[in-house]
Amino acid sequence: MAVETTRWGILYCPKTGVSNQRKRWEHLRALLDERHVSYDMVQSEHSDSVSRLVTMLIQNGYKTIIIVGGDSALNDAVNCLMQEEKRVRDEIVLGVIPNGVMNDFARFFDFDEDQDEQTIDWLVRHRVRKIDLGCIRYTNKEQVKCHRYFLNCVNIGMTADIMNLRRQTRRLFGSRTLSFVSSLVVMLFHRMEYKMRLRINTDVIDRNVMTVCIGNGPGYGQTPSAVPYNGMLDVSVVYTPQMVQLVEGLWLLITGRFLNHRSVHPFRTREVVVEQAKRALVGIDGRLMKTPVGEYKIEVEQEVINFLIPG
Repeated sequence: MAVETTRWGILYCPKTGVSNQRKRWEHLRALLDERHVSYDMVQSEHSDSVSRLVTMLIQNGYKTIIIVGGDSALNDAVNCLMQEEKRVRDEIVLGVIPNGVMNDFARFFDFDEDQDEQTIDWLVRHRVRKIDLGCIRYTNKEQVKCHRYFLNCVNIGMTADIMNLRRQTRRLFGSRTLSFVSSLVVMLFHRMEYKMRLRINTDVIDRNVMTVCIGNGPGYGQTPSAVPYNGMLDVSVVYTPQMVQLVEGLWLLITGRFLNHRSVHPFRTREVVVEQAKRALVGIDGRLMKTPVGEYKIEVEQEVINFLIPG
């Protein structure tokens, strides 16, 4: 039996480390019922089940799929959508109710975890915009050619390490602030530079680099001018600063002025080729991935996903 085209398929991804996970859903359900939204909800047991459940919603004919989760859950959802034929993908609209450790992409569109009423009102209005996706194409250790799409950013180097530490410490401490501070402390004992060779437009960067952020979105403050609808990627290449400059850079990152730092070199491009990045970890939308083998490429695909935005 076909699902009504106006019926939402909602995937609820409980936040890791939160004891009363059901309370959050009960609050959202009350708001949805007040607005007479027609929906079916499925709940993920763990992060590995998100892809399976999104695929199930697609196969069952839901045309509006709402992810109650964070950047990683959204990442899984768009990668499921991109496995479908274009004609199927064009009929599906993706939305988000932020409920993750980091909700950077949702915040770009002003979706706030503490403003559920506003978020649902915006989703009900069903204002749709085509958005871009970034894509990393690489070879894995088994010499298989792979690719992975991203909404927000790819981080290479120290920031990928910090994002992984922050996720782990958030589970431990529960507090976003404590996890950030503890991650910075641990960072002082980590490798601070990586030998990289990058091709960006006509520029070749061949030197030691601390971190690189390639943003389709705000990139956790590192690509603050990036927007997911101009067919371009913003790139911030950070050379290794002195300790005083590092502290200054962290302050500029927190205050939204990251590009003003003297060690940050910004670019705008459609493609980045990473010819070499020895031992540099890679993170995609806040989740650590297995380090690619050899050269890999990061590019943008324009207007490929229907996304619900405020309206």
